[in-house]
Parts: sequence; structure tokens; C-alpha cells
Amino acid sequence: MPSGFFALLDDVAGIARLAAASLDDVAGTAGRVGLKAAGVVVDDTAVTPRYVAGLAPERELPIIGRIGLGSLRNKLLFLLPAALLLNAVAPWAVTPLLMLGGVYLCFEGVEKVVEVVLGHDGHAAADAEPTASLPHAGSSGSAENAGALEDGKVKGAIRTDLILSAEIMAISLAEVADRPVLVEAVVLALVGTAITVGVYGVVALVVKVDDIGLHLSRRGAAPVRALGRGLVRAMPPVMTTLSVVGTAAMIWVGGGILLHGLEAFDVAAPAHALDDAAEAFAGRVPARLAAGAEWVVGAAGAGVVGLAVGGLAVATTMGARRLRG
Repeated sequence: MPSGFFALLDDVAGIARLAAASLDDVAGTAGRVGLKAAGVVVDDTAVTPRYVAGLAPERELPIIGRIGLGSLRNKLLFLLPAALLLNAVAPWAVTPLLMLGGVYLCFEGVEKVVEVVLGHDGHAAADAEPTASLPHAGSSGSAENAGALEDGKVKGAIRTDLILSAEIMAISLAEVADRPVLVEAVVLALVGTAITVGVYGVVALVVKVDDIGLHLSRRGAAPVRALGRGLVRAMPPVMTTLSVVGTAAMIWVGGGILLHGLEAFDVAAPAHALDDAAEAFAGRVPARLAAGAEWVVGAAGAGVVGLAVGGLAVATTMGARRLRG
């Protein structure tokens, strides 16, 4: 009996070690997948604040909360089961869909660049239209209009998030497509939840920093007021930088997805040429800078691919629009 008891304890300990190893594996995989999706995350963080533009300050956090819940619903209730089903029924389709998402990322990134270069930001104009006609408070009709405006912004943000979330989940699935289905589900759920909480937590902080700065600038000692004024002045360039980084990340992440996808279809020459160029450049710099230099060259090369593909997609889209009049 004692020997059987200790054998049972040994079995339990073995199961515990296996479970711990599995958890470590899941956590490590989730971390790597999150890094792969970084470009989409940065863009999501840069895009979302514009949906609360023009709203009353006290409504900003509730609206961001609603968008965050919608994003989590997109990932966990719709995209996660669809991704698992796709990998079980048609795993061969994962790479083509991922590449299609890469083309979309390149298109979105280059489209933003074109809008800046041409001085015509259609998205910003569309968002500015409802803001320009914000209702005045003081009547039930204006309250209903304000509620309708908020609902419209939330629905638009969740629709945009669905596309970005689909790309995040596709990137995640590609990293764990050969794992057991339970590991796939846990990793996708962890990545989706962590990214949603992180993105909308940062967005909530970003949209309230100017309010915090304004509050500090009106009270307290002189250094506190100076800090508040600094925060208020800093936010416009911070938002601009975030937008630029998000656009660049979309382009190079999209290009990298396409390069890796071509490798899966035995077209490995472009990716190998870029890897060789990155390694050659890294060999010419001090050893402590080699890893960073190799990453920069790889990202730049993927960015060139992303610019080319995105430029072609934008040109095709613009031509089709002109043909339709």
C-alpha cells in the first residue's frame, strides 16, 4: 500500500512537471506570437484614439471600454473558433489567408502614405464630418443624437478592429498551426486577451494624458504646473510619432509575412537574399550592434517589399475607382 501511494505521488509529480513544462511552452509561444503581431498592435493603438475625437472628455473612457469589449468579442467569440476550425479542416489555407492579410496590411500602410503625400486624408475627413455636427446639450433630442453618434463611432471602430484582429489571430495561428488543438486555443486566447487589454489600456492612457496635463497645469506647485504644460504640449507630436510608427510597422510586417509565405510555396530566393544581406551587414558592425543591425536590414528589406506590393494594390484600387466613375 505505501509503495503504491508513493508511486501515485510520483505519477502526480510527473504530471505536474509535464503541466508546468506545457505552461512554460504555452507562455513562451504566446510571447513569440505577440512579438510577431507587434506591427498590427502598434497600428491598432495608433488608429483607435481617432474614434473618440470630438466627444466630451467624460465619455472618452466609456467609449474606449465599449470598443475594447467589442474587440475582445471579435477575437474570442468569432475569430478564435474560426481559426481553429480552419486549421482543422483546411490547414493548407492558413498560409494563403495570412499572405492575403499581409497584402491588406501593405495596402493600408501605403494608402496612408499616399494620403499624406497627396494632402488628402479621406479617413480623417470622414471622421471629421460627424464631429463638425456634434449636437448641443440641453435637450432629449440632442442627447439621442449624441448617443447615436457614440454608437456609430463604436460600431465603426469595432468593424475596423475586426480586420486588424483577424490579422493578429492569423499571425498567431501560423505560429502554432502544428501544435495540439488545446495549445492552439490557449495561445490564441492568451494573445488575443493580452493584446486587447494592452492596446486599449494604452489608448485609454493616451487619450487622457492631455486632460491629466491640463489638470496639473492649473494647480499645485510650479514644477507640477510645468509638468502639466509639458504633457499637453507633448501629446500632438507623440500621437504623430505613434501614427508614423504604426504605418511603418504595417508595411514591414506585411512585407515580412509575404516573404515568409513565399518560402512556404518553395519561392525562398527573396527571403534568403534578404537574410544574406542582413547577415553580411551585421558582420561589418561591432559585435554588440550586430543583432540590431541585422534586424534593421531585415525590416528595411521587408518594408521595401511591402511598399512595392502596397503601392501596386493602391494603384489598382485607385484605377478601379476611376473606372467606376
